[in-house]
Amino acid sequence: MIASMMDIKAKARLFVSDTLKSTAEINVTAYQAHYLLRVLRAKKDDHIILFNGYDGEWASVIKKVTKKNCRLRVKKQLRKQHIESDLWLAFAPLKKTKTDFVIEKASELGVSRLIPVFTENTNTSRVNAERLRIIAIDSAEQCDRLTVADVTEPMTFAELLNQWPNQRHLLVPDETGGGKPIKLVLENMQLSPQGILIGPEGGFARSELDALKTLSFVTLVSLGPRILRAETAAIATLACYQAAYGDWNKKPRFNDGYTFNARK
Repeated sequence: MIASMMDIKAKARLFVSDTLKSTAEINVTAYQAHYLLRVLRAKKDDHIILFNGYDGEWASVIKKVTKKNCRLRVKKQLRKQHIESDLWLAFAPLKKTKTDFVIEKASELGVSRLIPVFTENTNTSRVNAERLRIIAIDSAEQCDRLTVADVTEPMTFAELLNQWPNQRHLLVPDETGGGKPIKLVLENMQLSPQGILIGPEGGFARSELDALKTLSFVTLVSLGPRILRAETAAIATLACYQAAYGDWNKKPRFNDGYTFNARK
């Protein structure tokens, strides 16, 4: 039975790895306990919303609090699991916090898989995939999705093309003007599993663009007359795709009285 959310004012919404079912008890991680007890000042009997990516969304209450941890008891299901967007984003990592920004916003925009790709002009040589996974989790908790985007280990440009499934179409913004306007491409595109590849600051190398042009599953697109930063190009392309083929026709559910502290 799916519970009404009218009477639930949750302190937080958390991703957990445990199986979710009525009366199950869950010990949160040390990081989550610190957030609940020290940042939010949560206490016994406060509501916490839980999801794990496959059991839907559940209401729980803080059952036991210790100095450094707390235990939750799962109470009732709020939402059944449902299919979310199957959209991949491959991107060249950026310097400093810009990569974090791409992970966060791509997660909010419904991306299901995030793939860091080292291209010839990528201006950073290190990626901490585990740290990016934590950012993806935080973003999923905030934006009300039922899954967490999968963040893969980094790969090279050649590895990406060799491993890319032929049945998954790949949109690639081309800052050199080699692609058709994205609006025209999306209007005439057949619905199929999709991916997006965003190049680095400074753009793809000529050899990389030439390689992309030889692949039947790749379509180069134009994002207009202005030169966009890589993180802007990622968000713009995702937004265009979601508006045309994604889940933007669905309404948010915050008009039924259910609230939680969405900002960390």
